[in-house]
Amino acid sequence: MNKRYIGAVIYLIPTLLIILLGGDFLRYGLLIMSLMGLNEFYNAFRKKNINPFAIIGYASTIIYYYYLGKSTNMVFLGFLVMSIVMILLVLPMFYENCTIIDSAVTLFGIFYVTALISLIYLIGVKENGVYLIWVIFISSWSCDTMAYFIGKNIGTKKIAPKISPKKTIEGSIGGFLASTIATGIYGYIIINFFNININLIHFIIIGMICGVLNQIGDLTASSIKRNMDIKDFSNLIPGHGGILDRFDSIIFASAVVYYYISIIIGM
Repeated sequence: MNKRYIGAVIYLIPTLLIILLGGDFLRYGLLIMSLMGLNEFYNAFRKKNINPFAIIGYASTIIYYYYLGKSTNMVFLGFLVMSIVMILLVLPMFYENCTIIDSAVTLFGIFYVTALISLIYLIGVKENGVYLIWVIFISSWSCDTMAYFIGKNIGTKKIAPKISPKKTIEGSIGGFLASTIATGIYGYIIINFFNININLIHFIIIGMICGVLNQIGDLTASSIKRNMDIKDFSNLIPGHGGILDRFDSIIFASAVVYYYISIIIGM
């Protein structure tokens, strides 16, 4: 069997399981994924002799997820962020072999990996979050699948050849449309069959925004890998790479869904 199909099963089963179980299972599952993704992120930069303070990144992630299940108090989260920033600014003063760049990459990893992935949990604990959380994955998976299929079969015009040579404009358009249509269909289903009181137009708009930002998330990860001279963040998932290779678009989609339903819909 093709490694890509085996990898898809390895990736999908635990992802679907923690989403279905929800609650603390979702929180701790995302914690594990965040730690693994953060490790991949820091290892990528070590290829260029940048040495993040990984232990601070891991410890911050664990503390953040622990309190995420207790409270979403913004005062505490602000204090946590301020403390991490101050510690990372001071550390290069005491370690001759470390630089402010090491500190910056450490902090960037916490925001890029830990904070963005955690939004999946914050969506899950909202009213009707068990349904809304699927919007992230439906938009991302439909976009990725259609962009790959169309790009491979009829794509000719490269969208960003220096960053990701295989991605095409045709594939990008296909991914955008797939995300919009799939998210709209999913919205129609949960509105009519599960009594979700959200106007259908919101799902269509979310699908459109995700259709763009999913691909930007993918290109962002590709840009990081290109600059670090690596093909994949890791070989954890056969045929797919690592956690960040699979979550590159989901990370951006989670931000779109969380802030849209929080600010625009007001949930």
